[in-house]
Amino acid sequence: MNTRFIRPSRHTLNSLKTLAGIAAICALAACSVGRDADAPTAENLAAPLDDYLAQRGDICLAMSNWPIDLTEAEAGAGARHALQFPVMEQLGLVRSTIVAAPKSSENPDGAVKRFELTEAGRKFYKSHAGRDGEHASDFCVVHLKREKIVDVKVGSSGAGRPLAVVSYTYQAESAPWMQDADAQRVFPMIARIMNGAGGALQLRQGFTRGEKGWVAQTGPV
Repeated sequence: MNTRFIRPSRHTLNSLKTLAGIAAICALAACSVGRDADAPTAENLAAPLDDYLAQRGDICLAMSNWPIDLTEAEAGAGARHALQFPVMEQLGLVRSTIVAAPKSSENPDGAVKRFELTEAGRKFYKSHAGRDGEHASDFCVVHLKREKIVDVKVGSSGAGRPLAVVSYTYQAESAPWMQDADAQRVFPMIARIMNGAGGALQLRQGFTRGEKGWVAQTGPV
């Protein structure tokens, strides 16, 4: 059997070149969309999440204003400071003294136990960028870093701006003394966060899209 080769016409060649050009343009457009910095993808939200955690990834104890006084009533009621401060003192983070105070129903003997930070404790008392007023500093014991973004949910904020909620696993850098069993007993939520590092627990962070890209929200999500 003889096989005959048919040379394509000039019109056919021009048509093929046109189709190839259209395909190349479509491919470039698709790549451009994939690299869109405004797209709510894990890749695009990783850097904003890292920036947020670098600034606000500290887990603190809401102990902003030192020294802190413990009244007789608080001690008798088993208030959180009454449970936590003795352990912190045992670990060398605070020291206590008895000081005179006006007599009241909370202080019938006219005295309070005053706790102040030791030199070792002051290492964990940090100021925070973006905070002001009486809570500009706090006693912080764990710092979080992103391990992996596992999910991104997209929606819109009340102002109609795009909203993304990122679920992520994390690594936790904790104060060495938080490995102490008594410390974990009196700070159970801190212990839970520490034990959830490495994928056992996921955290969430909300972002809205602003003029300069994705911006972390400071409120709950």
